[in-house]
Amino acid sequence: MYYIGIDLGGTNIAAGIVDGNGTIINKGSVPTGRTRASEEIVKDMCLLVKNLINDAGIDQAEIHSIGIGSPGTPDRKNGVIIYNNNLGFRNVPIRKLLQEHFSLPVYLENDANCAAIAECVAGAAKNEPYVVVITIGTGIGGGVIIDNKLYTGFNGAGGELGHVVIQMDGEECTCGRKGCWESYSSATALIRQTVRAAAENPQSLINSMVEEDLGRISARTAFDAARMGDETAKRVVDQYIEMLAEGLANMINIFQPNVVVLGGGVSKEGENLLAPLREKIKSRTYCSEGVENTRIEAARFGNDAGIIGAALVSKA
Repeated sequence: MYYIGIDLGGTNIAAGIVDGNGTIINKGSVPTGRTRASEEIVKDMCLLVKNLINDAGIDQAEIHSIGIGSPGTPDRKNGVIIYNNNLGFRNVPIRKLLQEHFSLPVYLENDANCAAIAECVAGAAKNEPYVVVITIGTGIGGGVIIDNKLYTGFNGAGGELGHVVIQMDGEECTCGRKGCWESYSSATALIRQTVRAAAENPQSLINSMVEEDLGRISARTAFDAARMGDETAKRVVDQYIEMLAEGLANMINIFQPNVVVLGGGVSKEGENLLAPLREKIKSRTYCSEGVENTRIEAARFGNDAGIIGAALVSKA
């Protein structure tokens, strides 16, 4: 049997066909267009999945289920996205909408929880009983594993780690609060910080890299320019890592997991990100001496973790 996994992101909708071992057979993505109505976004999800099935030459009878990973708060029982601040979703009956196109069981889970499932089943946190997975994308998602069980809280909304405040009265967050970790350490925040620095420092290499078009700046731009020796970019990267470390230290102090796994596009920076991050975290964690310390690792599955975890939700 095969399983469909859909990772509903703020920037892209990614989907894949996954076998029972968590191997992706076929995958693809389309832009989310997050300012559109939920019905339009779901139509694109369904078209993407249909195209993947057709391209793979698989009959729908060979597919066990569809799993959806979405930011925000899911009603798992009824298949409703109760709240997704990055997409503006409120009480969207996503299972019902998908089952108008597919005669298959549809499962719903928080996207970061899906990434946690994937990394714990076969990835960077395999066989670890206490795990925190942080996904860095449009926002910051969190998936928490406690004693081999996914933690969701009494109301299913647990694990919204991106919305802990690390700076009182700081940057405004899409959730309505100010100073959330997400507002400083998401890929969206990094882009905003890079744009701001480039505008304030016209001599920076950042500007020439994007041919003076600040709209072309991505989450990679500052890291790329810093590697080339640009001082403005180095300051952006250092400050970004500083705020990421602040939030991660909080997570470690709360949960003391065996491992923290970082996913999302920024995690592809590998040791350029992880080495200074580990160094900054050392002095901020409460139990830094005398006991085994939490490991900080990049996600094994990268951006595929959301797809794989969503596909495997029915087996979790």
